[in-house]
Amino acid sequence: MEEAKAVYEALREEMESVLVGRPDVVELLTVALLVQGHVLIEGLPGVGKTTAAKLLAQASDLDVRRIQYTPDHRPADITGTYVYREGTGEFELRRGPVFANVVIADEINRGSPQTQSALLEAMEEQQVTLEGETLPVPTPFMVVATQNPIETSGTFDLPVAQRDRFEFQLEMGVPGRDIERALLDRLGERHQFEPGTVEKVVTAADIAKASEAVREVHVEPSVKEYIVDLVEESRAHPQVTYGASPRALFAFFNGARALAAIDGRDFVTPDDVLALAHAVLVHRLVLAPEVNMSDLSAADIVEDVVDTVEPPGSDFDLEGSAMDRWFGDGTSAGD
Repeated sequence: MEEAKAVYEALREEMESVLVGRPDVVELLTVALLVQGHVLIEGLPGVGKTTAAKLLAQASDLDVRRIQYTPDHRPADITGTYVYREGTGEFELRRGPVFANVVIADEINRGSPQTQSALLEAMEEQQVTLEGETLPVPTPFMVVATQNPIETSGTFDLPVAQRDRFEFQLEMGVPGRDIERALLDRLGERHQFEPGTVEKVVTAADIAKASEAVREVHVEPSVKEYIVDLVEESRAHPQVTYGASPRALFAFFNGARALAAIDGRDFVTPDDVLALAHAVLVHRLVLAPEVNMSDLSAADIVEDVVDTVEPPGSDFDLEGSAMDRWFGDGTSAGD
């Protein structure tokens, strides 16, 4: 598992030179990269959502393309199209920004549902179909999308099918006072917080080896049962109309293996699964209509699900608060 751990440590050290106080972000983005999963980042403007995605690509020596979504974007602006060249009398393929290792879909909810759906095939099948021709996207491939959760003017809610294709959702809130002070101190040293200032510390080959190591991590039958129980409970919750799909099973399974690998272990514990509960489930829940009129949130329901489902017992050490890695206490750096 040393390959995965080495990739994570290299990315963490380099990314945190700019992304101050966000260890949860670095960890989850690394997990997603190693399993070729997609991440939806929600947060207010200015908290570093796009910067985090660009840092990952820059430190990984990967090709990154950014799509700044607006309501007038068309699907062809995402996937590309064939353009007629008068000089040759032939149609030439002009590839869109989806043909990159890391696609940053900035403010994705500002795009129309039709334009949002242009990413669906690439996210699910690692390919794009243009004019009947199927073209593979680069490997590794991941989409990191951002959106502002409180602004509704000029936005379109992501369809359930689109949200489900994101393996993980990460919430980036305003950092605590200590982190903001550290940002000012760091700014005095660096004079800027730009992804271009970080060095390329891992290669595509390094990532491929680390991903292979992740696939070798063992998952006990009892842990698999725990994953199934969590997903089933998300569907059975009385305040949920539609719970997590089977894709959530795969996100738990693969993500937990990656967490174990970057920790240097060749086996998954229930704690790895528990740590991913919020990131895997919160964006997949369709709440009952009456819940939308209350103060209850999807995150509250995920906590109920976790509290309801009993993890495997004495064979594993569940000390510590794994959920704090992405829930936080309201003042942590990842909140």
